[in-house]
Amino acid sequence: MQHFINLDDVSSQALNHIIDQAIVLKKQHQAGEINETLKNKTLAMIFDKSSTRTRVSFEAGMAQLGGHALFLSNRDIQLGRGEPTTDTAIVISSMVDLIMLRVSSHEMINTFASSGSVPVINALSDESHPCQLLADMMTYKEHKGAIQGKTVAWVGDGNNMCHTYMQAAKAFGFTLNIATPVNYEPDQAFINHYQDHITLFDNAEQACHNADLLVTDVWASMGQEEEQSKREIAFKAFQVTQALMNNLKSDAVFMHCLPAHRGEEVSAEVIDGTQSLVWQEAENRLHVQKSLLLYLFQASKTDE
Repeated sequence: MQHFINLDDVSSQALNHIIDQAIVLKKQHQAGEINETLKNKTLAMIFDKSSTRTRVSFEAGMAQLGGHALFLSNRDIQLGRGEPTTDTAIVISSMVDLIMLRVSSHEMINTFASSGSVPVINALSDESHPCQLLADMMTYKEHKGAIQGKTVAWVGDGNNMCHTYMQAAKAFGFTLNIATPVNYEPDQAFINHYQDHITLFDNAEQACHNADLLVTDVWASMGQEEEQSKREIAFKAFQVTQALMNNLKSDAVFMHCLPAHRGEEVSAEVIDGTQSLVWQEAENRLHVQKSLLLYLFQASKTDE
């Protein structure tokens, strides 16, 4: 059974195929072409974290492919009242064709994959966010060409997005410079595993030197709100400003997975400026996830 829990679950060749197909699907959609490959198919979407882009993109994507998406929060299903994850996975997978989870626990996603009988998609966990990376890589390819051999600067928290950029550096063949405050580095297990593809910095300007792409994220993710004041102090020197962008190549671009806080992790001048690709990046969640759904559905049929 082919799942999509981390970028490492899929070969680099397959990842690039998903992105190339997403570009085709986007053009077809813009041209008004109808694609109902997933007609009569159902995607279960399980959330314990709120979402704008994830919910809208997967739900709209299934509709555009002729299928149906079920939104299931903890308040909607027995999982939120203590039913074992294994039991829930067995039952839901017996009724739908694919399952997507946006949850805190990465282990919950793994349990769904091992206990269920349909492909499982990680739409965000505390460990990683591979769907967002597909959108980022698609956006870069559309606007700047192949990212292989380029240099990407990650500035900010060593969080789940940073972890997934570390995976992407290996999968797509780029160099990743990671600039974080002391004590906010990525998880040591990720550092150890991807050490050949990353360089760690505690200085944002040095990490950004001559880079092709700068990426950041919020300073305090969901569930870390009580750390906001502490993090504002720790991350003060890691705000993405135009002055920081000037350390990159002149044709470099900026990305952010959103939601963004202008005046905190990024200035309004940068996120709303000419080097920013954040809106294209957000829209591409729709198209690349449609391609991912088609890939997983086809892979599951092949495995039968």
